[in-house]
Amino acid sequence: MGRRQILPALLLLALACGVAGATHSTPLLTRKSFPKGFVFGTGSASYQYEGAVKEGGRGPTVWDKFAHTPGKIADGNNGDVALDFYHRYKEDLKLVKDMNMDAFRFSIAWSRILPNGSLSGGVNKQGVAFYNNLINEVLAKGLTPFVTIHHWDTPLALEDKYGGFLSEKIVKDYLDFADVCFKEFGDRVKYWTTFNEPWTYSTYGYSNGVFAPGRCSPHVSASCGAGDSAREPYIVTHNILIAHAAAVGLYRRRYQPAQKGQIGMTVVCHWYLPYDPNSKADRDAAQRKVDFMYGWFMNPITFGDYPESMKAWLGARLPKFTAEQKAALKGSYDFAGVNYYTTYYAISVPPANALLSSYDADGRANVTGFRNGKPIGPQAYTDILFVYPPGIHDLMLYTKRKYNNPVIYVMENGIDEGNNTTMPTKAALNDQARVDYTFKHLLWLNLAIKEKVNIKGYFAWTFMDCFEWGDGYKDRFGFIYVDRSTLKRYRKKSSYWFANFLKK
Repeated sequence: MGRRQILPALLLLALACGVAGATHSTPLLTRKSFPKGFVFGTGSASYQYEGAVKEGGRGPTVWDKFAHTPGKIADGNNGDVALDFYHRYKEDLKLVKDMNMDAFRFSIAWSRILPNGSLSGGVNKQGVAFYNNLINEVLAKGLTPFVTIHHWDTPLALEDKYGGFLSEKIVKDYLDFADVCFKEFGDRVKYWTTFNEPWTYSTYGYSNGVFAPGRCSPHVSASCGAGDSAREPYIVTHNILIAHAAAVGLYRRRYQPAQKGQIGMTVVCHWYLPYDPNSKADRDAAQRKVDFMYGWFMNPITFGDYPESMKAWLGARLPKFTAEQKAALKGSYDFAGVNYYTTYYAISVPPANALLSSYDADGRANVTGFRNGKPIGPQAYTDILFVYPPGIHDLMLYTKRKYNNPVIYVMENGIDEGNNTTMPTKAALNDQARVDYTFKHLLWLNLAIKEKVNIKGYFAWTFMDCFEWGDGYKDRFGFIYVDRSTLKRYRKKSSYWFANFLKK
C-alpha cells in the first residue's frame, strides 16, 4: 500500500516550482501533457444547484425534509433556492465554456421526473422538458454531458412508503426511473453513472446520521430519531448495488446497442497510509479502511461479491447476494468514476464492544491527518480534508492493480475555503490554494497515466460555490464565487487559471 515510485525528473521539477508553477501555468504541465481525447470538466448536483424545489412539478426529497429539520444543517440553510440553476443554467453553462472545459457533470432529480418516486404517479413532463433543455444547452455550448442518475436526493414518498433504500422494493422504482432517463435522454447522453458516492449516502445517512435521512443508533448520536448503525449502512448499500446492476443490465440490453453510450458508478475513496509503516497491524488497518470504503463497492461491481475482509468480520450483518445477483454485478460498469479528496493515516485498534457496533467501528482503525504532531498536508477550511496530492496517484495505481485496470474518470477532486461574510468580494476571488491544489493533483494524476493507469478524464469539484449538504453554505468549493445575497456569479482566480491551462 502506498508504495512511493521513483519520481521522474519532470515531476520533481514541477513540484519544486510549487506555487510559481501553478500560478504561471508553467509548460511543465499543460493540457497537451495529457493523452489526446482526455476529458476535462467540472460538476454539480441537482439538490445543491437547482433550487426551484416546488416548481415544475417536482416532488419532495429526503433532503428537503432533512434540511428543514432544525439543527441538521450547520448554518440553518437549505436548498430551496440553492444556486437557482433551474432558471439560470444558460448563463451558468456559458461560464463553464469560458473555462475551456470539455464536459459538464450534473444529476437528474428523481422527483422531478417521478414526483412520488414511482411510475404509478406518472412521468412529470415538465421535469423531462427541463432536462431536455439543459442537455440541449450543454451540447449547444460544445460540452459533453456526464449524467448521474442518483445523487442522494431520494424521493421522500419512497422513504415514507417503505423506508427508501432500506427496502429492496426500491430496486424496481429506481429501475423505472433509470428507464425513463435512458429513454428520454439517452439519444444525447453518452456517459451515465448510476449512483454518486453511495458510500457517503450509506454511512452519513445511516451510520452517523449527519446526512439525510439522518438515521443512526442512539449510542452513535442522540440526534438520530431511529436507526441501526451496525446494520442499516450494509442493507442500504446492498440495495444500491442490486439497483445498480439492474440498471446497467437494462441499459446494456435495451439501449446501449443503439445509443452507443457508456455506464458506470461513481465511488469515493480516501487514501490510507499506515501510521507506522513498520507495523503490520497498521498496514492491515490501512488496507481494511480501503476495503470498507472502496472495496465495499468496487469488489461487487468488478468481481461479483464483497471483499473477503468484510465478509469475515461482519458475518450475518452483511447481506448476501444470490448467485443471480452476483452474475449481474460482475463487470457491471464500462468505466469507474472515482472521487478523491484526501489521505489519512490509519492506526489499528482493538474491536469495539459489540453493543457499540457501527460501520465506523467495523474498520477497527483510528484515522488521523497527523503523525507526531505534523499534518500529512495542509488542512482545508473543512478541517477533515488534508491536501495530499500523492494520494490520488496511489489510489489510481491501486485501482489498476486491484480491479483489472478499468477505464477511470476522476469525477470529483477539490478543496474549499470558508464563506467569510466580512471579506470583500475581490479578496474572496483570490483562491490561490485552489489553483495549487488542482495543479498538484493533476501532476500526480499525469504521473499515474504515464504509469499506464487507464484514466480518461478529470472533473474538478465544483463548478460554483453551492449548498454543501450538512455544512449548508459555510464552505465554498467552487471555481465561481456566488454572492449569497444576490446570487450574482463572479469568476475566481482559479477559473482563469483553469481556462489558461485548458487553452487549446
